[in-house]
Amino acid sequence: MLPIKRREQILSWIREEETLRISEISKRLDVSEMTVYRDIKPLIENGQVIKTAGGIALNRPKQQPGQMCSVCGRGLNPRLSVQIVKNDGLIEQFCCAHCAMLRYEKIKEDISQIICRDFLVDTTISAKMAVFLLDADLHLNCCQPQAIPFASAADAAKFKTGFGGKLLSFEDAAREIQKTMKENCCSLKT
Repeated sequence: MLPIKRREQILSWIREEETLRISEISKRLDVSEMTVYRDIKPLIENGQVIKTAGGIALNRPKQQPGQMCSVCGRGLNPRLSVQIVKNDGLIEQFCCAHCAMLRYEKIKEDISQIICRDFLVDTTISAKMAVFLLDADLHLNCCQPQAIPFASAADAAKFKTGFGGKLLSFEDAAREIQKTMKENCCSLKT
């Protein structure tokens, strides 16, 4: 089999299986491991696969389109992300409550609902019904000041005991963040 045909076969397998060991490719193609390394070199160089310990893996982009924050452009962390559903059915995604609150202040009349996740139990909740902890002494590697959502006011109060900060409703937290940021947050794109 010609090298180009072997590369096509390797790509076909990697797309189906996502990871392959060099030894397995060698067996399947009935060629030496050295030949496999020569065959995968162009695939690695052009970014189709990445090298792993003893094999290769499909090179997936870290963030798919639509998985970027509408305000700051960061990737979405499922635990911290927030969605705003607009009256026309369009959904905007945000990396955290902070960014969603900045956007909310600009489009509040067009919003149908705002969905986030309870920080402790990781369940979906309505952001409008949540209690937010602002300025906690806990760094989540996201936008500052952080706004951490809780479905239960009691859970939020207990969390505040350990990490400080202040508890606010969604509306109050959104106003506080807007006041604090004064249009210079996160390379603001809204």
